[in-house]
Amino acid sequence: MRCKVNFKMIGEFLGIALGAVIAAFAIEEFLVPCTILDGGVVGIGIMVNNLTGIPLSILTVVLNVPFLIIGARKMGRQFIIKAAYAMSVFSVFLEIFAPMANATKEYILAVSFGGVILGAGVGLVIRFGGCLDGTETVAILLNKKYKFPVGKTVLIFNIIIYAVAGIVFDFERAMYSLLTYFITSKVLDIVESGMEKTKAAMIITNDSKEISEKIYQRLGRTVTIMEGEGLVSGKKTVLYCVLTRFEINGLKEIIKEADSSAFIAISDVSEIIGTHVKKTVDFSENENTTAD
Repeated sequence: MRCKVNFKMIGEFLGIALGAVIAAFAIEEFLVPCTILDGGVVGIGIMVNNLTGIPLSILTVVLNVPFLIIGARKMGRQFIIKAAYAMSVFSVFLEIFAPMANATKEYILAVSFGGVILGAGVGLVIRFGGCLDGTETVAILLNKKYKFPVGKTVLIFNIIIYAVAGIVFDFERAMYSLLTYFITSKVLDIVESGMEKTKAAMIITNDSKEISEKIYQRLGRTVTIMEGEGLVSGKKTVLYCVLTRFEINGLKEIIKEADSSAFIAISDVSEIIGTHVKKTVDFSENENTTAD
């Protein structure tokens, strides 16, 4: 069993590394030569790099460190380890690709191919539980505390960055950057299987108490607990919760720790109507919680 877990972990870290390398290639060979910005921390790094000459690889690490520190307590150890690993590999390969011949200096080609390749790379990183941009960590924390949608928060961050880029450089570059962002987002959706949508998880388990507690403690999500009965397996407990795309990997880890035999169905949620309830619950007194 331990061998299988180790192979799975190795596969995840290899997938994160591959995605980080692909993303670094897209940034250095397509976007940087045309001063087209990615979103988030990398976009800020590209601006600072153009203004000061400080290597983008160094800026990526330095600018992401505060976000990792902020998220260290709230996001869970495994998420932070994978995020730090992804950012480190990304930074190293930014440095490797920087002196190489640029793929193109044509803006349209840079936007089109750079956006597609970058989206594929970032999608792989997130698919395997990593993260390349610290602003996403802040967006997740804001979602947990104030219920701000993660996707919209990241978009607001990026619009501010592109507006600043328009002032610092010119608005044509800002528009190219915004177009690249939308292309990247669409490709990322495909690679990560619809990650922009809210997810709903239905968990059929024999250990509802431990799983519910860990979901609430680690993800900040309340859970609806229902009784069910399997045709063959008999009486079961069914848990239902709504969560973000970034929390799916954390949910899988919780299930693996608490009840590896549990059955999980994860689906997209097109719309949520009603209030998301997040409050302190005494699980020892009341096992039933309110659906998030």
